[in-house]
Amino acid sequence: MKNIRNFCIIAHIDHGKSTLADRLLEYTNTVSKRDMQNQVLDDMDLEKERGITIKSHAIQMDYVYKGEKYILNLIDTPGHVDFSYEVSRSIAACEGALLIVDAAQGIQAQTISNLYLALEHNLKIIPILNKIDLPSAEPEIVKDQIVDLLGCEREEIMLASGKTGLGVHEILEEIVNRIPPPNGEEQAPLQALIFDSVFNSFRGIIAYFRIYNGSIKKGEKVKFVNTGMEYNADEVGVLRLKPEPRDIVKTGDVGYIISGIKEAKEVKVGDTLTTVANPCIESIHGFEEVKPMVFAGIYPVDTEDFEELRYSMEKLQLNDASLTWEPESSLALGFGFRCGFLGMLHMEIVQERLEREFKMTVITTVPNVSYTAFKTDGEVVKVNNPSDLPDPAKINYIEEPYIKSNIITKSEFIGPVMSLCIEKRGVIVNQNYLTADRVELVFEMPLGEVVFDFFDRLKSISKGYASFDYHPIGMRESDLVKLDILLKGEPVDALSCLIHRSNSYHFGKKICEKLKELIPKQQFEIPIQAAIGAKIISRETISAMRKDVTAKCYGGDISRKRKLLEKQKEGKKRMKAVGNVEIPQSAFMAVLKLND
Repeated sequence: MKNIRNFCIIAHIDHGKSTLADRLLEYTNTVSKRDMQNQVLDDMDLEKERGITIKSHAIQMDYVYKGEKYILNLIDTPGHVDFSYEVSRSIAACEGALLIVDAAQGIQAQTISNLYLALEHNLKIIPILNKIDLPSAEPEIVKDQIVDLLGCEREEIMLASGKTGLGVHEILEEIVNRIPPPNGEEQAPLQALIFDSVFNSFRGIIAYFRIYNGSIKKGEKVKFVNTGMEYNADEVGVLRLKPEPRDIVKTGDVGYIISGIKEAKEVKVGDTLTTVANPCIESIHGFEEVKPMVFAGIYPVDTEDFEELRYSMEKLQLNDASLTWEPESSLALGFGFRCGFLGMLHMEIVQERLEREFKMTVITTVPNVSYTAFKTDGEVVKVNNPSDLPDPAKINYIEEPYIKSNIITKSEFIGPVMSLCIEKRGVIVNQNYLTADRVELVFEMPLGEVVFDFFDRLKSISKGYASFDYHPIGMRESDLVKLDILLKGEPVDALSCLIHRSNSYHFGKKICEKLKELIPKQQFEIPIQAAIGAKIISRETISAMRKDVTAKCYGGDISRKRKLLEKQKEGKKRMKAVGNVEIPQSAFMAVLKLND
């Protein structure tokens, strides 16, 4: 056990984690030259296309140092704030972390938040300055930032380049020297933490675990502590590039178990695995529950696909534990699911994965956050969907979730960033200069305002230089109103939202204008209205398509033409009464991009 090292790689998005992981695998000969490719651990097409890591990936490497053989278990983690739940699970399974900082971009918001996550779990941090071969790299300045942040010595900071492989051998040596081996008792009852799971259509559910105490043998009867379910360990093994079966997996190791589980709900990430013959007394703690930030409805385009969508969601939830969902129905869209996501990118990725991996075409409604309504009779109602809001006459007040956001940007962009945050009802709490031209702004702002287009706009006004990270700080009272969108006088529940009274007129007007562009013309005119209660605050009208019924009348009495026009008028009236307005998918998504 003293020759095992478990560590993860943490960093802000695009600081070169996956590239450095490639070099570690290459230099330890875990991946042969023939199988080597860029981002070898990112096995989803989506990850390769976007150049981001979505799932954390575990892999075992062998390394010989001073004549001794060491086993290194590496977990490569995502860098985007929306996937921080993946990072928290990886950190729970490790003793050390490589903190990677881009020598050109310096410390960014997610670097700080991932570092605090690692420090909370008492991980040994090895700071690494990556991309030092870039012409724009400023290693000395960034070293100062790391020393300020970590309080370490300058000599402890390692210089590396994932692209050229510079400094990778030194990093491997430092992993062995600095990161402590796992501590646990091999003779104790089995106690293993499940930190991930995937679905395989042939083998059922494969759970990934890290053993803290004891060992697991092939064929043993095992038990999941939280669900109380018992299974036979049909196959256990370690995670190399391909899963490698073993007869026994021991203390300190990271491995997988296949036990023929078919039901998704029987495996919970964060659960403790033990044996039936000699169970452990307590389960493993230190694993936080996921807190969804953004809620949106996901509906099948064809109502008949509802059951298939449920099946797909269960499979996806296995692979993405931060997704939460429950069934709901909508007047406009039929049966679907109310889903909780960690952020807008997470929502986009889930939608795309449903379409790619499960061939499901889905409609996503306008995202919103969770509010709390306090009624006059003292009842407290949780509002995840605007349609759950009680009658306004019975509401005493509404509270909405607030977040503390850290924005790190270049000092030249302070003006535009501040005005964006103030427009989103943010209040500045702190401003401090990290270096002469990098500033950290701390705002308190409503999460509901950040959900829509905040991140995209922040990136565009700062030319991609601003980094953003946030965490919830509780609920606060707000003057919120429910804004309904009416088509032909009928409310479309999938487009309604809760919004601050001061923004409602402006927002309602914009939505009406956008829908006018996107909804195709019909044979009858369609009024689009934005309303708060019974008060209409904005209106646009899509005019009817003109069909010239008098074209065949040339010459003759005017009454012939009038008769045809009257007949058309009657027809249009009847059509308006029974006609349906189809809302295209682009209209639901357009609300997110109102400022484009």
